[in-house]
Amino acid sequence: MQFVDGPAPELRIRANFTLKNIGNGELKFIDVEFPDERVFGRKYLRALMDGREAALSKLPEEYLHDAPNSLRMVVEPVWGHKQKRALLIEYTLSSPADSGARITLAGNSFHLGFRGWFPALQPPKHLLAPYPKRPDKTMLVIRVPQDFLVLSRGTPVGRKQQGNEAEHRYLLRKDDLAPYVVAGRYTESSTQGKSSSAIFWTLGPLKEDPAAAGDRIATAWNVLQTDFGPLDKNIRVPHVVECAVLRGHIIGEEGPASAPFPGGALVNSEALTLGIGSEAFLELVTHALAHNWFGSELYPTSDAAIGMGEGLPDYATIVIDEARNGSAVRQQRISKRLHEYDAAVKQAVEKPLGVTTLLDPREQRHIARAKAPLFFIALEDAYGEAPVRAGLNRLVTLLRGEEVGYDDLRAALEESTGKNLAEPFRTWLYGKGIPKDFRSRYETANETHP
Repeated sequence: MQFVDGPAPELRIRANFTLKNIGNGELKFIDVEFPDERVFGRKYLRALMDGREAALSKLPEEYLHDAPNSLRMVVEPVWGHKQKRALLIEYTLSSPADSGARITLAGNSFHLGFRGWFPALQPPKHLLAPYPKRPDKTMLVIRVPQDFLVLSRGTPVGRKQQGNEAEHRYLLRKDDLAPYVVAGRYTESSTQGKSSSAIFWTLGPLKEDPAAAGDRIATAWNVLQTDFGPLDKNIRVPHVVECAVLRGHIIGEEGPASAPFPGGALVNSEALTLGIGSEAFLELVTHALAHNWFGSELYPTSDAAIGMGEGLPDYATIVIDEARNGSAVRQQRISKRLHEYDAAVKQAVEKPLGVTTLLDPREQRHIARAKAPLFFIALEDAYGEAPVRAGLNRLVTLLRGEEVGYDDLRAALEESTGKNLAEPFRTWLYGKGIPKDFRSRYETANETHP
């Protein structure tokens, strides 16, 4: 990967593969999933097989719905059994109009999330075809201006100066999740002499002492790791990184925004103006951190994008606040969510949580967003905090990096609680309203909200 500055900065991606046909027949083509042209601004795509230009074409119609970003690469001559081939893929990425959790790109910084920006080889489309194996070791090489700071997945194995650029190398092993990169011309701020506090990377010096905010953010990170499992052994403490071009995606509004990356949270400049010690800023960061476990490490299906993709991070912020401030704060947060739900249902007709998607109108998404974390609180109330969190820990551990849905969630929670959860899943996901027993449990606190 090489960062190229200019009026329209670009990232040049170059991927080298050594491949072996381990099937039982010849291959005339392979399918490759590429970055989405609209999301990543992908252009100048080129592929070479054994040094020869390889033709790329759209997949047959029957495969386009499930693989809209895949192209078919013709293999010439035909790829024989047990033969090895060298594949080179090149393209550039440019920042789209909406810079979010997948990519941001500006003249002084960039980031790539750990999904969608690199080419992914697909298995042949026939019965029992094996999925391409990741090698034991993959080398990620990142070339940036020499004054850029860099974070990436993997183990750092060297930095080399090359003119005005620096080349950073990271070693990824086969059990590591896919790579991400965060880099920019940043000023680092941390609590001196305290290695456990969060680290801030900002485009200019912080005006505030980061000590208290850094400790709060590190505490949230530790609660997430304790309750829902370690994220990455190479991540010692979370980073909070400024990204001026970051925009929010769920609601589509301007203003303060945050987004997760596996090493911490991105925040835009508007978020920093809230003050890093403010509750509004810390809430933004905490929610983004929780997204690393529930939304990035796990990839919710489209029907679970709000119920799990947003509901679980919102629920996790309640867990974090309870760990820090006790059960009374838990009660207050639940009461606030009930108040938000009651206000939202006055603005639109409710759609069941389990079928509300990101394509639904904003008003219906607001209803689902308010209700979703309450579903997980109801499960805790019925089956205990420890069993529910153990089930979520298991879900993250076993299915990290994969697409998950409500069936996966239910299976994990039934394993940890030892109960059949058909009834609460049916009531909360496919019914409307808030169950009366849940509302009565929290309605007294709810009445105290304006």
